Amino acid sequence: MADFSARFATTTEQQNWDALVTSNPGGGNVLQSAAFAEVKSHHGWRPRFLVLEGPESTSYNLILEKRVPLLGALWYLIKGPGVTEAGQVPAAVRAVAELARREGQRVFAIKVEPDLVDGPEARQIFRASGLVKTFNLQPNDSTAILDTTPDSNQLLRNLHSRGRNAVRRAIREGVEVQRMEPTQETFRAMYSLMAHIEDRSAARMRSFEYYSRFWQNFVDAGQGRFYFVYEDGEPSVGAFVINYGSKGTYKDGGSRPGRTQYGDSHLVQWRAINDLKDEFGIVEYDFCGTPPSDRLKDTDHPHHGLGLFKTSFTKTVTDFVGCYDFVVSGWKYRVWNTIAERVARQVYWRRTHQPFY
Repeated sequence: MADFSARFATTTEQQNWDALVTSNPGGGNVLQSAAFAEVKSHHGWRPRFLVLEGPESTSYNLILEKRVPLLGALWYLIKGPGVTEAGQVPAAVRAVAELARREGQRVFAIKVEPDLVDGPEARQIFRASGLVKTFNLQPNDSTAILDTTPDSNQLLRNLHSRGRNAVRRAIREGVEVQRMEPTQETFRAMYSLMAHIEDRSAARMRSFEYYSRFWQNFVDAGQGRFYFVYEDGEPSVGAFVINYGSKGTYKDGGSRPGRTQYGDSHLVQWRAINDLKDEFGIVEYDFCGTPPSDRLKDTDHPHHGLGLFKTSFTKTVTDFVGCYDFVVSGWKYRVWNTIAERVARQVYWRRTHQPFY
């Protein structure tokens, strides 16, 4: 079994955080970025910057720390640990637990969600090592990922026929996609468009203050941009997309119901994909959330409609392993798992009207 050691990042490493994260196995994840860490620091979490050193590679991982009265600290390795295979996760997380003990951090549990594809072998490895499966937190634990390495003409041919036909018709009928300046007016318009999606799905929005900080951070880092389509002089479709290393992500989107321009939302995505491909050389584009692959046809799934749109670009849905808990203190974790987590989430919601995680 591979050995790992864990330490906190140096000041120099934190200053070069994104370059280091995107050198991780698998190319890192946008939710481990410096921009995202800063956002979460304003919403109840303390970012900790972790370096995992293994026999084959070193990875840079974001820990989000939440202090819980009487219990101590919960560490959340968002989209981590950064390893190459499921068999390395147990040793990596034990190294993180040893770091917590060594530094006197009073951590009672470590939540992990490595960017590894789900399957019976991974689940068996995690169960055998004592990792406890818990509910998934991120919308793209099941997601549609488009391979963007082909040239633009071939990439269009590779799309699902529904998406390809929608893009071609929108182009033919003169739909115009505009790249927007990241102004407060754009932020407000984007937030308004997103509210329509909330009306039509189970998606729940965070506050405007959260989104505006998120968007501004990624814009300032040169990693985020907006695209709109207008109809009758008003924004009708909007998207905020991110470039992070070799990956693109469709992070936020919204549209006005009752639109008449066919294929407008598809053309927004097509423009964004090609721009990120041309400017940053992305090799994949994450549509950021679908139903699990075995529930794509389930009309009762709360994300069924979003899944239909996203899988019109690529039929393939990737299911990642999702969230597992590593128990550091047995009795504290039992308290957390039976009552404290539920209470903490309810209290936080009542105080802030925002999700706990």
